[in-house]
This record gives sequence, C-alpha cells and structure tokens, in this order.
Amino acid sequence: MKHILNNLPKEAKDKHIENKKYFDKLKKKTPKNLDYVMQDLHNAEFKKTDCLQCANCCKTTGPLFTTADIERISKHFKQKPQQFIDQYLRIDEEQDYVLQSVPCTFLDAENACLIYDFRPKACREFPHTERKKFQQISNLTLQNVSICPAAFNIVEEMKKRLPL
Repeated sequence: MKHILNNLPKEAKDKHIENKKYFDKLKKKTPKNLDYVMQDLHNAEFKKTDCLQCANCCKTTGPLFTTADIERISKHFKQKPQQFIDQYLRIDEEQDYVLQSVPCTFLDAENACLIYDFRPKACREFPHTERKKFQQISNLTLQNVSICPAAFNIVEEMKKRLPL
C-alpha cells in the first residue's frame, strides 16, 4: 500500500488532463446508465479495497462538518456542540467547519476511526464514487483520485466501461 500511496499523486497528475477532458465530455453527454455503472464500479472496487490498509483520506484531508454532524458527534462525546467546535474544529475560507489539523484527530494507530459510527457525512460518503448524478461532482472526483487509490481505480475503469 505504501508504494501505491507514494505513486498516487504522480499518477493522478499524469492522468489529470485526460480525466478532466473525460469529465467535461461526460457532463455534456451523460450516459443514461451512468449511476448504475458507477454503483457497479464502486462495489467491485470496494470488494478488493480495504480502507484500513490506507486511510490516506484521513491522513491528508479533512471533511466538512455539517451542523447535523457536529450535533451527532458532540452528543456522542457528551459535549455541547460549541465545546466540540472549540476543541476540534475551525472555520475555513469557505466558511465551513473543518478539522483544526490533519491527520484526523479521530484516526487511531491502526487506521481505524474512533468515531466511526458517528463520523461526518463527508467521511461516510467518501470517495463519493457511488453518488447519484455522479457527473455533477467531477471536480471533487478529480481531487479525490490523487488522495484515494480506490477512486483512482474506479475512474480508470469507468473510462474503459464508458468510453466517450
């Protein structure tokens, strides 16, 4: 896994222009079966990908925390939402709540999430490759292929399965 993660930023950068062109075409001419294909690709990839072997998303990026996330997690910690915010979060340049720092405070030494059952929606949905209307999040996907080996593999397989 270490070898894959070391090479991922370069591989993603090498594919960036190709992927951007592909996603631009995808937005203009979206296949009717796109969501079904993405669900299949996502499921197939995550049958062979163990996030606990990687956790690169938790080590290199932080999720957005919605109000619902903050309320759910602070309740788990038996804190008031403002206490949770003060202890763990900051407001970023887009006025969203994000972690004060990465790697994620809630990531343990074995790459497990200490708040897994209560984790933010952004974490539950990452890398967003099974989201409905997938073509609408192409910019997010372009970022995620440089972070997540599974997202990289899904996009490569998608280009084979749905040539444009």
